[in-house]
This record gives sequence, C-alpha cells and structure tokens, in this order.
Amino acid sequence: MNRLTALSTSVEGFDIIGDVHGCARTLKALLERLGYQLDGEVYWHPRRKAIFVGDILDRGPRIHEAIRIVRAMVENDQAYCIVGNHEFNAVAYTTEVSDPGADPSFLRPHDKRNNRLIHETLVQFASFPDEWRATLEWFKSLPLFLESEAFRVVHACWDTASVARLRAHSGTDEPTLGALMDALVSGDKELTRALDRITRGTSLSFPDGRYLLSRDGLKRDIFRTKFWSIDPETYSDVVFQPDPLPEDLMERKLNERERRKLISYPASEVPVFFGHYWLQGRPRVQRQNLACLDYSAVKFGRLVAYRFDGESTLSNDRFVWVYVDPKPHNS
Repeated sequence: MNRLTALSTSVEGFDIIGDVHGCARTLKALLERLGYQLDGEVYWHPRRKAIFVGDILDRGPRIHEAIRIVRAMVENDQAYCIVGNHEFNAVAYTTEVSDPGADPSFLRPHDKRNNRLIHETLVQFASFPDEWRATLEWFKSLPLFLESEAFRVVHACWDTASVARLRAHSGTDEPTLGALMDALVSGDKELTRALDRITRGTSLSFPDGRYLLSRDGLKRDIFRTKFWSIDPETYSDVVFQPDPLPEDLMERKLNERERRKLISYPASEVPVFFGHYWLQGRPRVQRQNLACLDYSAVKFGRLVAYRFDGESTLSNDRFVWVYVDPKPHNS
C-alpha cells in the first residue's frame, strides 16, 4: 500500500525536509517555524505531515537526538522518512559478510574513508548499544523512495529503470532497504547498481587521472551530475555539486561514453524532491518539477523544507529554511 495519503481535508500538504546530518537543534527550529508542535517526544502538525529525504545521521553534533526526533515522528504517523546513502552506509558498515576462505568482512569496508564518515554516529551511540541496534533495524524498515500520483521523493536520483528493478525484486511498489539485504550480501550487482543510483545519483570520472579535494576534505576522482540534463554538451551542463570543477574543465566536451552514463528526468513528469547534493545560497527550484532540499546544513548552511500542497509547477516561494548556528555545539 502506498504510504502517502491523498491530499485531503485532514492532510493539507507535506513539508519535505532536506538532509539533517545530526543538526537536531536546527531541525527543531525548522519544525517549529513550519508550525509543528511538540507533544511529549513527538512533533506533530494538525493539518500537515513531514517527509524526510534521508541522511539523518553522520557528521553533525546531535545525531542521536536527530534520529530520535525523526523516528518518533515516523512511528507516530506524523512523518515519512526514506533511505539516504548514509542510512544505507550505516547498515552496510555493520552487516558482516563471510566469504569462503577469507576473514569476515563487511558489506561496506572498514577503510579509512568509511570509518571517518560514520565516526561521529558511532561515538554518539556508544553509550546506547541496544538503541543503535534498534536504529539499524529501523533503517531497514524505511522505504527507498516514495511516489504518489502528485509527486515523488528520492534521496539522490529518480531513475525509472532503477526504481523498476528495485520494485521487481521486492514485489512491492515501495521496497524497503531490508527487502534487499539478502541480495546485496550475496553480491547482486544489478540490485547494487540500482540502489546506488537512487541514493547517490549519477556521476562522471575526472579525465586524465585528475581529482578534486572536496569541501569535506575528501579526495574525489568523480563529480556529481544532474539527472535531468537535456542534450548536454559540456561538463558545465551537467555538474551539480557545491565544489566547482577546475576552470579548464568546465567547457570540456562530453564524449559519447560519458553521455551514455547520464539520464534525463522529463519536464512532463510529476515533481520530484531530493537531497544529497550539498547546495549553497538561497533555495530555488532546479526546474518546474525538480527541487533539491540539501543546502549543506551540517556545513553551517541552511536546513531547508519545501511546503508542497499538490501543485504541478514548483515555486521558489514555497521554500522555508533555518540557518545553522555556526557557534560550537549549537546546531
């Protein structure tokens, strides 16, 4: 059954909220600005529901608290939350895989980069081992995306082929992460690619062995790309991330192999809301049916929501946001 209720007299609309990344105080401030009230441990709204685009954990100062807020809302029917790449990373990082003749390993390797990404989350849950195990099970219960007749929500990229593959494997219109775990552990590459596409999006490799040092200090040999470019010609037509490409690459022509790696979300489709891309500046729609809601909250940007009331053409005046306080421990 579709989790999204029809817009009605009881549910006027949805407040779709971008990547929280442990900024619990900012999340509380945003919910209050949106008109949500705290009843016990649950934020609620008399006429609306919240939808979180994933990436509630990692990096931020109050991950444990942020997850408690979102989980309480979801479990009390005041919100929906989908899987982001960080929720999947946490489950994969803690899922042991034993290969014959090899030492036990994990679905997500415990290498330097992955250890760093999940470090803050593990530290903040260190005193709550039972709750951490329950949280991982909760992540598995979350849908990978949401879709209604009026709109769609996905963490990074709505790719029809990947959505269809995930649905076919799970036998349901709203597959959960848990429904995929056995296949992912067994090494199903087709399913892994589909999950990777919707939670991480499309990307291209830097040419000639080049790389970029990102704002979070990581060395990246790929750059994130739009999933809606129509007839792109150059790198500048497809790049979609806060870290700029080197100037000499911006007008580099796309070759045929690179073009084949890109996809395009048609302007005729229903609106899709997503996060993931670490944008900066004043929130705005990317196109009349596309809105990214990740504005780098944990990097002292903005935690952003879009107030969706069923419109087919999205509008910049529907964004609501709270700036993240740059003072230590205030986010």
